[in-house]
Amino acid sequence: MALSISVLLALWMLCSSPAGSLDCDLPLSSGNFTLLSQMERISILSCLTDRTDFRFPQTLVDGSQFEKTQAMAVMHEVFQQILNLFGTSGSLTTWDETLLGKFLSGLYRQLSDLEMCLRKEKGVAESPLASENSRLAVKRYFRGISMYLKEREYSHCAWEIVRVEISRCLFFVNKLTEKFRK
Repeated sequence: MALSISVLLALWMLCSSPAGSLDCDLPLSSGNFTLLSQMERISILSCLTDRTDFRFPQTLVDGSQFEKTQAMAVMHEVFQQILNLFGTSGSLTTWDETLLGKFLSGLYRQLSDLEMCLRKEKGVAESPLASENSRLAVKRYFRGISMYLKEREYSHCAWEIVRVEISRCLFFVNKLTEKFRK
């Protein structure tokens, strides 16, 4: 399902709110939304035939099932997977190096902030099975994205479809983050 430009713009605007916290100073992904938008190299409209359903994990859509530490563990996995995906050599040849560097730096900062939060929450009990199942769902989702890119030979349209999908992913991570604000 492809998202129109106006829907993407609306999602970006919804997610551009000031940073929140999870009992620590964990920022929302609004800066990364801006960078992903700026990274657009070709119109998504020219890539509609490349669309695919990546089977976004419903556990992220319905974050109500998560306790705070479970949500943080899932968000950690999402950020790590996005870093892995956009840190590949195929990504380096597709995107503007400066924007990609800023995007990766922003993700790394978020990952570091999240790791700090997880250390603070370490004493809080979490269900290891629920957290692990959700993290595995996230890994499967990103494995599907990686396989899609490989099958499409890392084409510009394939990366554009992935860029839009990662925006969607970050939108749901932001929703999950907002759930646990003080």
